[in-house]
Order: sequence, then structure tokens, then C-alpha cells
Amino acid sequence: MNMKEYSNIYRDELFQNILPFWMKHSKDEECGGYFTCLDRVGNVYDKDKFIWLQGRQIWMFSMLYNNVEKRPEWLDMAEHGAGFLKKHGRDADGNFYFSLNREGKPLVQPYNIFSDCFAAMGFGALYKASHKDEYAEIARSTFENILKRRNNPKGKYNKNYPGTRNLKNFALPMILCNLSQEIEHALDKKVVDNLISEVVHEVLDVFYQSDAGVALENVYADGSFCDSFEGRLVNPGHNLEAMWFLLDIGAKLNDQKLIDKVVEIALNIINYGWDNEFGGLLYFKDVKGYPVQQLEWDQKLWWVHVEALVCMAKAYQLTGNKECEKWFKKVHEYTWSYFRDEQYGEWYGYLNRRGEVLLPLKGGKWKGCFHIPRALYQIWKVLEKEVAVSSGERIVSL
Repeated sequence: MNMKEYSNIYRDELFQNILPFWMKHSKDEECGGYFTCLDRVGNVYDKDKFIWLQGRQIWMFSMLYNNVEKRPEWLDMAEHGAGFLKKHGRDADGNFYFSLNREGKPLVQPYNIFSDCFAAMGFGALYKASHKDEYAEIARSTFENILKRRNNPKGKYNKNYPGTRNLKNFALPMILCNLSQEIEHALDKKVVDNLISEVVHEVLDVFYQSDAGVALENVYADGSFCDSFEGRLVNPGHNLEAMWFLLDIGAKLNDQKLIDKVVEIALNIINYGWDNEFGGLLYFKDVKGYPVQQLEWDQKLWWVHVEALVCMAKAYQLTGNKECEKWFKKVHEYTWSYFRDEQYGEWYGYLNRRGEVLLPLKGGKWKGCFHIPRALYQIWKVLEKEVAVSSGERIVSL
């Protein structure tokens, strides 16, 4: 099968399998918002609501309404979640909580800045879909709050002792790469341009280690290497997700040099993260090869694999690099063979190292209506385009 033929497969999976599952099972008609803790067949097994996943699902259906087709049921689904978050999601200072109970009462304090990131992303996309200024205001104010908190994301909830080992984490500049693009229509262009330049520098010049060929999860505040469990930690999935965010930036800026550098890095990372014994991508590794703290280091997770697929699809579409094509097909074969549930729909999230299902859930505290449908959409749209034959050609916009 050539690369362009994959496009229809990913499109059909999105519209015939994944979206119907979430449309049918996740909407809480009584209390608002979405159920995300869904078992293998779609039954709700826990009614708590996690802000990451609420914001992500608002974004998902808003994005489809904006970019695919203006279906009223998609806009209704997005506004259903937004109403719940608008009413219950924030504390008095405008920080989004981590989790709520079914009715919307806070369960976990707003210690995690990523709740704000995904809320801003969701409300920004919904503003574009609905043109309601209240959504733009929530997106803007939340984004401003993120920038204020970015140097100390957990604030008073930070449990680390101050001054001994001050680390900064890769996840924030990684997500800001994407978030700034997603809500740029609601922000000042100068703010977005400055942020893009800053986060590209952070990813490629601070967290990425050229000698190891990977980005670290944590470095000292001054960017130097920390020889500890935290400092040596590598998450191949985070690496590959960040690389496709940078590919989008490279395409937007028409920067072939940036694209070529990112593709080279992405190929190093996917080689580094691949499990040569059992197949699939490992969850965590130690950059020096030491044992890691995370007992789940060898699990195979849904989001890691679909983000790798997006990265390789974009890298191939922009450059025509045959190694990217080879890796896309290799990861596709593994992912569709092990994660997809042909009997009950949707995909599993958690496999053991051998590829056996660890948890039969379709959604939970971390897995919701986001990584899989976003990846299916991205790959469908990317691979339906003409592919660059070589990196010397004009960049084809993603």
C-alpha cells in the first residue's frame, strides 16, 4: 500500500469507529460535561470528571466543526462540555481544577497547569466555531494565566524542597508549541510569534541533547544536565509529539532547515524508543541506560504510538524521506494489530511489553476523546496531500 492510500483508512476509522463511540457513551445529559471512564463496551465505571479530558473533548468536537463539516451535533457536543467547565471548572483566581465530581464540585486542587492548557485549547477552538466572545475571553485569560505560572507551574502545590534541585519539565514548552498555534486566532500575533521562537529554542537547544539524540524530560532551571532519576528520564512519546508540533511550525514558517533538523531528530528518537524484542515503543527510558523509577516503563501506551504515527506521516509528507515511510508502516502495523478493539469499537490504551491488553478500558483518568481521534484526523489530512519528493523541494503546507 502506498502512503496516500492510508489516508482513507484513517478517515474511516475516525468517523465510523472512534467518534460514534464517544458521541454515544460520553455525554452526561443530567449534570453536564463528559464521562471519560468508559469500560470496554462503553459503560461508565466512574463518574468523576478530569479537566484535562473535558477541555480536550471540547477542542476535539470544535476542531472537527471548524475543519471538517459544520455538523450541529458536533457544536452541541462541544458547547455541552464548555457550559460545564465555565460553571464549575475554575477557582476564584481563574485556575482550572484538576478534577471534579459528577456534579461539578472540586475534588483536586488546580495544581496542574495542563488543566489550564487544555481548557484554553478547548475554549479557543469553540470560539472559532461559535464566534461567542465569552469563549475567546476565557481562552485569552487562561492563556495569560499559563504564561504567568510557567516558571512555577505548580505554585503553592509544588512539593519539592526549594533550592536543592530546581528542575524544569519538557512537557510545558512542548505543549506551548501546539497551544500557541491552536488559539492564535484569539491572541495578539506578536505574543504568538515571540512564544513560537522561544519554545522552539527551548525544545531544540535546551531539552534536546545532541550527543544522545533525544530530548530529556527534565533539566536544571539553567538548562544544564541533572544526573538523577528525573534528569536522565526520556519519554519517546513526548519527544515524537513535540517533533510533529515543530514540523507544523516549520511548515508554517516555510523553514526547510528547521524541518530537516526535526526529521533527523525524530528518526533518531523512534529508533531509540523502539522495543526490538517485542515491538512497539517503550514508555520510559534512562538516557544513560540505568534502571528507571517508573514501574510502567515497558508498557505500550496508545498515545505514544499514535503520536509517533502523526510525526512520521508529517515528516514523510514534508520531505519524502523513505525512512519516515518505513517507520510509519512499521508503527501502523503494530498499532492497528494490538490497540484496536475490533469487537466492541474504539482502541485499548494500555498494553504490557508483549502487546497483551493490561486494562480493557476505553477511557479513564488520562485516556479520553483526544489522542486517537486527533491522530486519525491529522494522518487522514496529511496523507491525502501530495508528498514532497525530496527535502530540496518547496515545502507543502500542512
